[in-house]
Amino acid sequence: MRIKMLELLSGAEQASGTAVVIDVFRACSVACYAFAGGAARILPVDTVEEAHALKAAHPDWLLAGERHCLKLPGFDFGNSPSEIQAADLAGKTLVHATSAGTRGLYAAMASAERVLTCAFTNVTATARALLAADPETVSIVAMGKAGVSHAPEDKLCAMYLANLLQGVPNAFEAIPNFLRKAPTAAIFFGETAIVPEEDFDLCLNLDAFDFYLEAERLPDGRPALARKTLPPDAAPATA
Repeated sequence: MRIKMLELLSGAEQASGTAVVIDVFRACSVACYAFAGGAARILPVDTVEEAHALKAAHPDWLLAGERHCLKLPGFDFGNSPSEIQAADLAGKTLVHATSAGTRGLYAAMASAERVLTCAFTNVTATARALLAADPETVSIVAMGKAGVSHAPEDKLCAMYLANLLQGVPNAFEAIPNFLRKAPTAAIFFGETAIVPEEDFDLCLNLDAFDFYLEAERLPDGRPALARKTLPPDAAPATA
C-alpha cells in the first residue's frame, strides 16, 4: 500500500487510487453523527445553490451546512455535530454543503477510484476498511480551512490514519489540548466563538463510531455517502 499525503482542494483534485477526505472541524464529524442519529443517507453537494435546488424538489429532505462556519439561510442545521446529535434524523435524507469537506469529496470523486471520508470520530473503522481492501494507493487528503489554508486538526488526523495503516503507534492524548490552542479552534471558544463550544469535544471524540463512510454514485450521477461496517474479524485495527 502506497500512501500519498495531500492537502486542500488542490490535493483532492490530485487524489488517486482510494481517497480519504478528512475534515475534522466539522464536515466529516457531522456526517458521522448524522448516520449515528439514524440518517438514511447524506447527499454532499458542491454549492449552496445545488442544496437549495434539492430542497425545492424534495421538501422533506433536510439541509445542513455552512459558509464561513455559519449556518446558511434557509438551512435546517449548521455544520454542527451538536445540532445534528440533538435532531431526529431517523430515515431522513440530509443534504450537506460545506466550504471544505463536501467540496473536497466532489473533487476527489473526479480523480480517485474510490472515496471515503474520515474524522477522528471514525478513524480506526476507516483504517480497518482500508486494510481489508488493501488498495495499491491510498490518497489521504487533509482538507484544511475552507479547502485553501492548512488546518492542524486535519493534518493530525491524516497522520493518525497513516500511522494506523502502517502499524505505527499513535498518541492521541495530547492532541485535544494542542488543538484547543490552535488558530482553527478559535471558532469554538471565548470572544471569537461563532459555533457551539461543545462541537469541539464532539469532533475529537476518538473512535466514537465503528462504521466508515464511503461515497457512492447514485443512478443520476450524484454522490451519496453511505454508512458501512466491517465484520469484527475482517481486518485488524493496524497493519
